[in-house]
Amino acid sequence: MRQVLLVRFGEVHLKGQNRPFFLKKLTDNVRKAVAPVGGKVWLSDSRIYVSDVDIEDAAERVRRVFGIHSVSPAWEMEKDFEMIAAKCVELSKDLKGTFKVMARRSDKKFPMTSMEMNAEIGGRILEANPNLSVDVHKPMHEVSVEVRDHAYVYVGEIMAVGGLPMGTGGKALLLLSGGIDSPVAGFQLMRRGVNINAVHFFSFPYTSERAKEKVIELARILGTYGGGMRVFVVPFTEIQMQIHEKCPDSLGTLLMRRYMMRIANKIARQHGAQALITGENLGQVASQTMEALGCTDAVCDMPVFRPLIGLDKQEITEQSIKIGAYETSILPYEDCCTVFTPRHPTTKPKVEQLIEAEQALDTEALVAEAVANTESVYV
Repeated sequence: MRQVLLVRFGEVHLKGQNRPFFLKKLTDNVRKAVAPVGGKVWLSDSRIYVSDVDIEDAAERVRRVFGIHSVSPAWEMEKDFEMIAAKCVELSKDLKGTFKVMARRSDKKFPMTSMEMNAEIGGRILEANPNLSVDVHKPMHEVSVEVRDHAYVYVGEIMAVGGLPMGTGGKALLLLSGGIDSPVAGFQLMRRGVNINAVHFFSFPYTSERAKEKVIELARILGTYGGGMRVFVVPFTEIQMQIHEKCPDSLGTLLMRRYMMRIANKIARQHGAQALITGENLGQVASQTMEALGCTDAVCDMPVFRPLIGLDKQEITEQSIKIGAYETSILPYEDCCTVFTPRHPTTKPKVEQLIEAEQALDTEALVAEAVANTESVYV
């Protein structure tokens, strides 16, 4: 008998002939997640298992792997009913309230059916622990038995992040500002199997080193789910100054966004990304109207994903808290989007207006210089 981590996957089950590819990628990602602490990882009979490692540590690492539905620290043993029942009673000795037994018999050669195991084990638990009563509909505790190649006994499960395995959905570049929205947007695409790196626009001395460190920390938080991330820090001061000095004030934010998208598009192409990701949601600020978003997208030659487009701020904030980014996102360090903000920004721009305003700028030279001086940081 030994303790293992029993790992369940969700959406991968729905894949048809491609399922072996997804399962291999998912198993490799679990192996990568526990590699820093050692441990053996294998796939067997619709479950992934982890052994020879601190199980609580492994559970915390594996639950952050995209594609995993839930995990349970479990006891692996021979398919002997008396041994199974005894372990169920032992695991239930300190429980209070209501419970049910949930047995699953994948090995149909096992002599007892699932219902027979439920009844017999439930009766033994009740006899041993008077603090428990049965509730098969909404129990406080669920004592589970899975009879597969071995028998596995556990109580409860720890929910994981779900989604699809990282590396199955392509590569994208996230515009990471340092606010609440963009880390959540990145997380949502990572959850769909997309490998992401990030680009941050840094306007020193108008934005401080602390603002830059804040963004690096947000990338590090996202990296705990995806196994690391590269952040491209783009010097943006010169572009903002020239826009401020040479272009209409009302168009300043939109022009800035168009230059960000040009630069991000170029960096994405250089590093094999197939799309851009932003944290914009419709109508939140003047630069996020339908007309404004169309004007910024016009300078890109790849898809721009906005997974938060229909959410309100409260919904985004709740997700930020859930993924562990909120406390860092609200640190009071400015980002370049707040520098030179127009007093009366245009909300319904036309592309022709912006193209005309950009005639005052040497766009090709400004973009090339910013890309050439970009700093790369891996977290």
